[in-house]
Amino acid sequence: MPKLLNMNAYHYRRGGSDVVYLEHGALFEQRGWDCGYMAMQHPKNDPTPWSRYFVPEIEMGHDYSLLRKVAIAKEVIYSTDHVRSVNRLLDDFPADIAHIHILRHHVAANIFPAMQKRGVRIVLTAHELKLLCPAYRMHDGQAICEDCKPNAVWHCTIKRCMHGSLALSGLISVESAVHRMMGYYRKYLDRIICPSRFYLEKHVEWGWPREKLIYIPNDFDVPPLQQVPAPGDYLCYFGRLSFEKGLVTVIKAAAAAGMPLQLVGEGPEEPKLRELAAETGAQVVFHGRQTGEALFSVVSNARACVLAAEWYENAPKSVLEAFGLGKVVIGADIGGITEMIRPGETGFLFPSKDALALAQVLRELRDVSDERLIEMGAKAARFASTEFSTDLYFRRMEALYAELGVERKIMTEV
Repeated sequence: MPKLLNMNAYHYRRGGSDVVYLEHGALFEQRGWDCGYMAMQHPKNDPTPWSRYFVPEIEMGHDYSLLRKVAIAKEVIYSTDHVRSVNRLLDDFPADIAHIHILRHHVAANIFPAMQKRGVRIVLTAHELKLLCPAYRMHDGQAICEDCKPNAVWHCTIKRCMHGSLALSGLISVESAVHRMMGYYRKYLDRIICPSRFYLEKHVEWGWPREKLIYIPNDFDVPPLQQVPAPGDYLCYFGRLSFEKGLVTVIKAAAAAGMPLQLVGEGPEEPKLRELAAETGAQVVFHGRQTGEALFSVVSNARACVLAAEWYENAPKSVLEAFGLGKVVIGADIGGITEMIRPGETGFLFPSKDALALAQVLRELRDVSDERLIEMGAKAARFASTEFSTDLYFRRMEALYAELGVERKIMTEV
């Protein structure tokens, strides 16, 4: 039985990439793989026996003591403790292949040479742009930013791209500079998986060899929709309430169009968004974090879902989840979103950051007949279940692993 080590910063469903990490591991376990896990310690982590191998928590926004901040700075750039942790894990779980999702600064990249020495093949899913941008979003807090291209990482410090902090931005710039100089990603990653073609081409544009990259979209694992629910009268967003999601634009557009809006999720922007809703007179309901039937109910009863991203969004699972519930999606024309929405068939597109354009789309949406929206929702559900099926995702990933030496004959051993 082949051994797969799943690695991520967090071990709970904090965001879309964390969901992919957990569901990827669960999928491979179900299909006969022996799976291990490594992340950092965190109070919200799901309970797991693997936590004894997890590295200590690092959260940049915490008010640590000066000594702790100095220690963290060292761990971010180069950590002997993290190497010991991964070696201890590999002593007990000699992985054939490690699949990394997001490590950022939480787990130091100098673990890669230690893993390679033990014969572990290493792949990484590019959920974000960390290999290109020190602050991982190509957004300086105001707009899209590519100033660090290809290796001018000091711009992250100059523009204070990490939470507006000079100290944090400086640390992340140094981290990126050291890791690039040491070649931790270039030398030790066997393959980079891009869930969108946009991300693949962006990595090529910034100098990554095309042969190192492979396009494998995220999967969609929801039972086939039996009946498309009747459209409601409100717009729905579900996901993290963070600035790059364009929710200021959404609230302004909803207010201008007079369309009710329901937001599901939590995040640092919530206080600001509540103030904006009150200022604009927008009809906004804040549901907080919801899961399961409570989430499905809010989404299913919406007229449409919205994703107004203002950064290079990758391949958001929220679009697939909305499609799976028979909902059309209104998306910003940025990043990988345009690969997922077929205008007039499964949803609508508008220029990113343009509240007036989005408001016009919402006015037009109100005039679209329920019958037409149901027809579009059914098409969206079929698109998600065929083009992004879990079986297809598994076959693609299994083929990649086999290409890297984890042979199929190993996969079928009992």
